[in-house]
Amino acid sequence: MNKQVKNVLLLVLPLLLGCGLIYYQYQSLTPEALQNIKTSLWKANYFYVALSLLVASLGHWLRAYRWKYALNHLGYYPKTQNNFLTVCVSYLVNLTIPRSGEVTRAVLLKKYEDVPFDKAFGTIVAERIVDLALFFLFVIIGFALQFDTLYGFLQTKNIGLQSILYLSIGFLVLMVLFIFIWIYAEWPIIQKLKLKFSGLTEGLLSVYKMEKKWHYIGHSFLIWGCYLVMFYIPIFALKETQEIGFNIIIMGFIFGSLAIGFTNGGIGAYPFSIALIFGLYGIPNETATAFGWLVWTSQTLLTLFLGLLSYLLLPLLNRK
Repeated sequence: MNKQVKNVLLLVLPLLLGCGLIYYQYQSLTPEALQNIKTSLWKANYFYVALSLLVASLGHWLRAYRWKYALNHLGYYPKTQNNFLTVCVSYLVNLTIPRSGEVTRAVLLKKYEDVPFDKAFGTIVAERIVDLALFFLFVIIGFALQFDTLYGFLQTKNIGLQSILYLSIGFLVLMVLFIFIWIYAEWPIIQKLKLKFSGLTEGLLSVYKMEKKWHYIGHSFLIWGCYLVMFYIPIFALKETQEIGFNIIIMGFIFGSLAIGFTNGGIGAYPFSIALIFGLYGIPNETATAFGWLVWTSQTLLTLFLGLLSYLLLPLLNRK
């Protein structure tokens, strides 16, 4: 497939999915529900939204600060401000093609701090592995705390425990098969993939080998703590959501985080997933929808603001 066509599809298909979800959600709401959503958003206490954005910005800064531990281990000492600005630009780029911001981040660090692309990108991949592990920790905790509620929902959809067990076994078999093929197969495509990933090895191992790995891990927990608090604070912005329990918040946080990967910056998918999960707990659809759009819109505006500002500041602050 032509590379240009592939890039267009990566941009358009998630966007179409997001727009489709927005249309579906809009059609499922009555005129009265739509009016209630507008009223809730109009009367929202935006002090809590601003506080949430402040916590989100702190999370971005912690991510930039954490990055320096991996880079320092490789012998590179970029300015923390450049790390922060490139992180903000990468989030902005992710609003176009999901996960394309990681490449942009490594390219910008190469441009402004002369860190080799493959090593910078390797440290970013290492970050994603650590972040994924911490996210799964949230998933395990959330599902353990809410097992009865989720299992009850699956039963209403005629999905029994036996079906879940079969799916889990099937997934595990596929994972083992993939690992076996990756290690032992001599297929040209596998060898080509291994060659591409070989340049990332030093960056991937940097977390394990670095002297301050516990600082790195500690910052990772702080980053995800900021993300969770960022999601929690806006419940106080809407009168209808102020009594929502933390157990519901953590489930909304999990599925909202997953939704971001399905469409460009979570457009459509994020509010839809929040409404779906909150609905399991008896929260009215219009209340859950208003909350989802409030969080998504505010975070997206922050991403646009910080990303564009950082893009402008990078060349200005690095003039030689």
